[in-house]
Amino acid sequence: MFGCGDEAEMPERPEPAVAPAVVEGGAARMAERLAEIAARSDDENPIIGTRRLREVRTRLATLPSDVAAARRGELRVLLAHLEMWEGNIDRAIELLSAARKDLEELPPEGLRERRDAVLFWLAVAHLRSGEAKNCLADHTPASCILPLTPEGVHRDPEAAKRALAIFSELAASSEPGAWLHDSSRWLANISAMAAGRHPEGVALSQRIEFESVEDFPRFRDVAGAVGVDAFDLCGGAVVDDFDGDGWLDIVSSTWDPKGALHFFRNQGDGRFADVTDAAGLTGVLGGLNLIHGDYDGDGDLDLFVLRGAWLRGAGRHPNSLLRNDGQGVFEDVTLSAGLGAVDYPTSTAAFADFDRDGDLDLYVGNEAYDSDQPAARFPNQLFRNEGDGRFTDVAAWAGVENHRFTKGVTWGDYDGDGDPDLYVSNLDDANRLYRNDGAAGFTDVAPTLGVTGPHASFSTWFWDFDNDGALDLLVNPYAPEGGGNLEVPELAAVVASHLGEPSVGETPRLYRGDGRGGFEDVSAAQGLTLATLPMGANFGDIDGDGFLDFYLGTGYPGYEGLIPNILYRNRRGAGFVDVTYAAGMGHLQKGHGTAFADFDGDGDQDVYQQVGGFFRGDGYRNVLFANRSRGQRMAVVVLHGADANRFGVGARVRVEIEEDGVRRSIHRHVGSTGSFGGNPHRQEIGVGSATRIEALEVTWPRTGRTQRFERLDLGEIHIIEDEDVVEHRLRKRVPFARAPARADASHHGE
Repeated sequence: MFGCGDEAEMPERPEPAVAPAVVEGGAARMAERLAEIAARSDDENPIIGTRRLREVRTRLATLPSDVAAARRGELRVLLAHLEMWEGNIDRAIELLSAARKDLEELPPEGLRERRDAVLFWLAVAHLRSGEAKNCLADHTPASCILPLTPEGVHRDPEAAKRALAIFSELAASSEPGAWLHDSSRWLANISAMAAGRHPEGVALSQRIEFESVEDFPRFRDVAGAVGVDAFDLCGGAVVDDFDGDGWLDIVSSTWDPKGALHFFRNQGDGRFADVTDAAGLTGVLGGLNLIHGDYDGDGDLDLFVLRGAWLRGAGRHPNSLLRNDGQGVFEDVTLSAGLGAVDYPTSTAAFADFDRDGDLDLYVGNEAYDSDQPAARFPNQLFRNEGDGRFTDVAAWAGVENHRFTKGVTWGDYDGDGDPDLYVSNLDDANRLYRNDGAAGFTDVAPTLGVTGPHASFSTWFWDFDNDGALDLLVNPYAPEGGGNLEVPELAAVVASHLGEPSVGETPRLYRGDGRGGFEDVSAAQGLTLATLPMGANFGDIDGDGFLDFYLGTGYPGYEGLIPNILYRNRRGAGFVDVTYAAGMGHLQKGHGTAFADFDGDGDQDVYQQVGGFFRGDGYRNVLFANRSRGQRMAVVVLHGADANRFGVGARVRVEIEEDGVRRSIHRHVGSTGSFGGNPHRQEIGVGSATRIEALEVTWPRTGRTQRFERLDLGEIHIIEDEDVVEHRLRKRVPFARAPARADASHHGE
């Protein structure tokens, strides 16, 4: 194994890749590069830039007066979408209304289908106008949480009423099973709720009841009250103690190239302070995702920001490695660390000690795309940590370049041989499972083990969902077949799945590991049969029973994509059940970076989520769902490694507890976390009704040594590698701050 005599077969460690003079002032040069990208984004960014909007405005304004009505109408529809994406909803409504009149001039042949499509988008624009006036300008903690409670109903319901009228008409006049019918029916019910007219405002034949199959404690969004409700586009989020004061902080990003990171420092009084400027992060712009880890082994957590995703060749933006000084102040060291030599579009990466030499290496999953030009087939990168603050890309030697459109990566020792293996999730291509063969590199065994799917693959992670001690693998799909355009919204596939109808949407793949290197697809048997279109996703023990649950952020970009984020509860390894609506976590806005953590020290996990869409007009406030469960107990296990891997990434933790006379084990794997979101490195382990830990075992990643401790009190338990004494620390409970009462809270429309 690496670090134990085989290292001579690896590429030799190089001399410094750059001279000190070259990297001097690297932080300033990185800030300049990011500022330049931001300044050029209006013209060069194909998704949130305004160049195409300006061009189409000019084309419509200069269109000859005698041009065919159909051509004028098509151009108005296109411009309406571009105006919506920029946030100009009222202008979009004007254009779609005019396009509707253009179509009335056409002969009846083929008119209805085109007319109905324009009506659908007009209704979408009205509904989004209502959201802007209510969920944004008149925001409450219940805004956009499906099913809407009275507090979440629009206080100005007029736009929702107009949307309801059109969606109801379309649902009644279209064929069941068609995209227009299913999408209109779904959005009619949401519009009715927004207008305060559900269920009576929807025809009985079109009515949908949004109910969970079992009870669950209801969460409440406290982000505004505690000061973490940043308004952003889509991005990442990580949670940990970044300044060493014992409290969990939050860092979030936005893919808007003009937007900075947010560093929310936990003040220990139920509130957070935005200290982005003091943390040195003001000029660190953009980033669809970010991860955290102690790359330099100094005992504090650093950040790695990922950029350029979805932009193809235009997305060759630099990533950023931000070194923490231990006080929560960061410096951009990307260039001096050797990570800035070449830039590829990416949104996913993960730390692990793949060569078991005691420090964290970094794998970056890049987005290759179909092209006849070899240079456009961007490779993934495996950066080996040289132990001196520098990295070397050894992906070609290791055989893990992938050359596919990577959307998720995760490390885990699936075969139990002691070294971390690598799973790579590829959109619209077969996934890879790279088995770590030590000094011989990696071998893709995904086809042999039957874990290449789903086809439209996205978020992924290793975990032990059934607590049998073997790592399992969850892979979430993103796009259904036939979706992704203005004519056939992907929403229809999700709606059909929610309604129990045939759907082209792919469903999650849950592969149960046997601990010896084999997997079995247990997705259907575990109840994972719903198409959801998740982007951001993560897992944690939301009900404190020791079994891992998970939350999916449905980040589908379309403005019609009002799809609830989904919370799955783990029934102690016997299957998953959707408790979204009962838990009050069915947020309709785009969910991305997600993290599970006990912020208030009350013994249960809360959920922070970075919320926002891809287009400038689709920003939203981030949320912090406070867990208000009662009777849960938790053990917090904090590892202190003896080498540069100070946080024990790759370690295995086993906790034995006794409930009602029955003894059982709970397993955790340190460092494994979700996509578009990072949980704390400390292990927050729910123990059900147990009053103590009967036994706790930690198996360390480099040496393979196992430490065992018996009969431990609950609380915060610190384990130091090679020291057979545990340290207990007091966990202080500090309730979340409360927001002032909302004025006129009883008025919710008609």
